[in-house]
Amino acid sequence: MILSTEPQTGGGVAAWAVDLMERLGAPGAGLAVALENLFPPLPSEVILPLAGFTASRGDMSLAAALFWTTAGSVVGALALYLVGAAVGRQRIRAIAARLPLVRLRDIDRTEAWFARHGTKAVFLGRMVPIFRSLISVPAGVERMPLPTFLALTTAGSLVWNAVFILAGYQLGESWWRVEAYAGVLQKIVIGAVAVGLVWFVATRLVRLGR
Repeated sequence: MILSTEPQTGGGVAAWAVDLMERLGAPGAGLAVALENLFPPLPSEVILPLAGFTASRGDMSLAAALFWTTAGSVVGALALYLVGAAVGRQRIRAIAARLPLVRLRDIDRTEAWFARHGTKAVFLGRMVPIFRSLISVPAGVERMPLPTFLALTTAGSLVWNAVFILAGYQLGESWWRVEAYAGVLQKIVIGAVAVGLVWFVATRLVRLGR
């Protein structure tokens, strides 16, 4: 099969995803998504709509696209969870103690917040660009029960994947347009993170000055 990879998309990423799907079918889409979880610069906003377009052509079923991409999401998230579990709380605290402007009570507050809201964070975090991969690490650090983590990750990933796959399925040859709209959300998230970091550094420097 030959799929359309419009220049407006990620270019090499789209071509790479196409190659995986041509070689492996739906499991290739799952492998691409698993790697996207481990390497966030690989955009799921390209891979998932492309999988939906592929399904619209009949080269894979819609159910297979949803199943394999969600399985790939869970595998990638599990790998990051295990990284967090291997690092552990004590090493995180030791690293934080050496960082400028960071205090151990900041870590304590973060842990307390995660204890209260961790389940919501893992579920909803799977639907937020950038955080959808990173949220698995603190879940591992805090040793969230693995069955809970897997259930929440599966549910959140299925929602995220379904939105983009169905969009690509409906748009057909114009599947690449999805990335433009998703890019707006990603810019908002990046902007919010940047503002938060600036606020944190500024307030901490003011306190130190006093």
